[in-house]
Amino acid sequence: MTTNINRLQILFNGVRKEYQMTKLFWQSLLAVPAALGAAVAISGSAITADAATTQVSDFDQDAVQLAQITSVSELTDVLPSDWAFQALQSLVENYGCIQGYPDRTFRGQRSMTRFEFAAGLNSCLDVIATLIAQSGINPEDLATIRRLQEEFQAELATLSGRVDALEAETATLRAQQFSTTTKLSGQADFHLVTPFDTIPGETSTSVAARARLNFDSSFTGDDRLRIRLQSGNGNAFESIYGLANAGNSGANYNVGVDDFYYQFPVGNRITVTAAARGVSGDDWVTSTILPFDGPAVADAGNPRFYATGGSSSNGAGVGVNIAFTDNIVLDTGYTAGGPGAFDPSVGIFAATSQSYIVQLNFLTDGFFNAAVTYMHNDLSSDFAVDGLGTAAAAGGTDTFAGLLSLDFGNFFIAGHGAYQTFNGGNDFSWTAGAGFNNFLAEGTQLGVYGGQLPQLAGYTDNPFIIEGYYDVPFNEFLTITPALIYGDASLAGATDNTGFWGVLRATFRF
Repeated sequence: MTTNINRLQILFNGVRKEYQMTKLFWQSLLAVPAALGAAVAISGSAITADAATTQVSDFDQDAVQLAQITSVSELTDVLPSDWAFQALQSLVENYGCIQGYPDRTFRGQRSMTRFEFAAGLNSCLDVIATLIAQSGINPEDLATIRRLQEEFQAELATLSGRVDALEAETATLRAQQFSTTTKLSGQADFHLVTPFDTIPGETSTSVAARARLNFDSSFTGDDRLRIRLQSGNGNAFESIYGLANAGNSGANYNVGVDDFYYQFPVGNRITVTAAARGVSGDDWVTSTILPFDGPAVADAGNPRFYATGGSSSNGAGVGVNIAFTDNIVLDTGYTAGGPGAFDPSVGIFAATSQSYIVQLNFLTDGFFNAAVTYMHNDLSSDFAVDGLGTAAAAGGTDTFAGLLSLDFGNFFIAGHGAYQTFNGGNDFSWTAGAGFNNFLAEGTQLGVYGGQLPQLAGYTDNPFIIEGYYDVPFNEFLTITPALIYGDASLAGATDNTGFWGVLRATFRF
């Protein structure tokens, strides 16, 4: 009899541990309503560079038939090194009151449902009932059981009240939420730009800003329909490609649809994107490889070959991304720009501005990331063909590029080179840089890069830029990035082509 009581006490200790873990689980759920009120923006111009794919919660659970197991070794995802291994081993092999999924997994890192908690608790109570039926129980043992019940009585009552409150709040959220399928997020960028060494037309401190609202909808949990509204005004040092997160000079905060696309998976390794507007060049690729693309304040931090000699981002297109392995990804994309894409008398395949891109990526979570890119654009009039900045005639542009990033832990070096040929000439552009992640504070990036940018029409030579920046996230909503930028514009007819600017950018995500 004493042995049975000892077993009961051990069993109750196991149940107590299960209860305490469950209590922590329900406490964490109480933070959900607050978290739902603080949606963080999905930022970045490239589709796949967004921080996360929108997931739509499904509160209905399909029925799962749990499978009884007799040894913890049957659970394929439980290892002896796991912190709860001994507890699971005792509950499974000594008492047989823990069940696994039909595929012999325990899924210990996933939050349990109330159904699963009820099933596990019922299995343990069945063992208790069996022990009592087999050996009976004396008054002292019954007093021990009652003491254990009384010990948890107040906590169980509290837990029950919190669950009831959570259910009420969930019902309220369902009734009042913006949409059952759509998440609204936003980003606002403010720039204060001060020229230290001025060039004509940029002699005074100015402000530039851009605001975005993203409507991200998901109908399966793996797809995404994005409609982005954008407005902005102001820019600076546009002769060296301007600011990365700003509007256009003279835009006067007119609101327009900047992105309009639908992205969905085909199987496990293929993603298809169909776009009506806002997707071209590097928007089709999984990664631009360079770590300073995004944190950098100047738009030259993004490899400029993606946007030169090609179709407008106002066009329509389709892209396919194929992950051959977890590391090797092939990106393809087609964009039809200009009015022809939306004109039934012309059509997307006869639009005056069309571009094609193919990029093969080698992506890891470690030291080496690289890509090779080929682009063809039907226009080449962007480019200069002589020392006077004369525009090339139309005839198409072919681009061959390579991108490389080496990550040494918190230190990285990266760069790219692009060779472009067009009717009447050729051009070579490049950037190279280095930086430190988590410099002085977690989540920061200190970087410097420079390079020779594509020589467009109106330039007597390739523009040159050097930027140093320090990207500092103060919290999940606010990032401050100060930067110093030097540039040589090489504009035809300009008396002074060099400039030096200080920029302070504040980015709000909500």
